[in-house]
Amino acid sequence: MTKQSGAFLTIGELSAELNVPQHVLRYWETRFPALRPLQRAGNRRYYRPHDVELARRIHRLLSVEGYTVRGAQQALAGVASAGEKAPNREPAPAKVAEDSPRPVSLGDSDILARLSAVRAKLVAALD
Repeated sequence: MTKQSGAFLTIGELSAELNVPQHVLRYWETRFPALRPLQRAGNRRYYRPHDVELARRIHRLLSVEGYTVRGAQQALAGVASAGEKAPNREPAPAKVAEDSPRPVSLGDSDILARLSAVRAKLVAALD
């Protein structure tokens, strides 16, 4: 027996749907102020349909798209302030660690050609 769409979900039902532990949902409540389920006697949580949708978006940002919690907060804030989906942004260039491998030299033209080909495929896949 399944619940009708629009029915409130308990924390157990939502955690099973998203395949995350219940404590993760409680943690998200502390980090995402918009995620506020109803709490009844004994602090039993009931997630309304808009809470469920927000939890799904948070899960997608963190687990699928690889955002950090801070990045997901900013992405959701951008969505809320713009009233629509946040624009696609180029990721910030990675910082080079001091103990990173040496830069590619001119003698490594074969490596550069292969990396350029891989980059072109990635750009084409993202478009």
